[in-house]
Amino acid sequence: MRFRAKIVDLACLNHFSRVINTIAKLAKTCTLRLTVSKLYFILSDKVANGGVGMWCELCQGNFFDEFQMEGVAAEHNEIYLELVPENLSRALKTAQNAKAVKIKLTNKHCPCLRVAVELPSLSSSSRIVTHDIPVGVIPRRLWNDFREPSVPDFDVSIYLPVLKTMKSVVERMKNLSNSIVIEANLSGEMNLKIETDLVSVTTHFKDLGNPPWSSEDGCQSSAQGRNLESMAEACVDIKKLQQLLAGQQVNPTKALCNIVSKRIVHFILLHEDVSLQYFIPALA
Repeated sequence: MRFRAKIVDLACLNHFSRVINTIAKLAKTCTLRLTVSKLYFILSDKVANGGVGMWCELCQGNFFDEFQMEGVAAEHNEIYLELVPENLSRALKTAQNAKAVKIKLTNKHCPCLRVAVELPSLSSSSRIVTHDIPVGVIPRRLWNDFREPSVPDFDVSIYLPVLKTMKSVVERMKNLSNSIVIEANLSGEMNLKIETDLVSVTTHFKDLGNPPWSSEDGCQSSAQGRNLESMAEACVDIKKLQQLLAGQQVNPTKALCNIVSKRIVHFILLHEDVSLQYFIPALA
């Protein structure tokens, strides 16, 4: 099992850093899945038990100048590692003006991702700062726990308003309640509501548009045949929603949300070379 990669391009390095920062804000620990063409950061807290789920996918060719890996076996050419993303985020913070960053899977005393940051120096020799990030190697028999979650059979799918606007609304509401109701319909309207014994606040967004989910990709949704005006809603933990909005350092080109009434809210944030899915279960 081997893995080594190198980033030389500064724009790619900074972009990769921002993605890792976002993940670090969403998950204390996560699974890094490496394949020949992609990296995945996966958080599969059992959504059924009230945990959030995350699936973030990057095309390695858009970030790395060199990328070599040999998986566990020829027919299973993948590597699954458990890591604390905050540690990787910290290591990359030292790389802001780096000439190059190399990442390698090593096993000196325990399995580690070694991040070697080559910094510019005034003399001819370069300075290299090395960070060893402990990782756990996930055995083959557990890989099925980390499969891509399927898009839920949703009642409504809607494009999100500007995330910065949504973030400031949610931050204000967070001081008033621990939960928030997200509701939307197929006429491009979405409301964020909180209701407590003392106060009831609703923010309305309209003309957001609804994504055209084609049924041929197997994404049959119960949205078909639904009344366009009727709202699908889910009440979720406001901190989990705020965490998603506050963590965004990669400005998505498209952001949408699927609501399964009273069960789950599924967010999809798409950037040219990164896609992030985030699942927040509804509160009972």
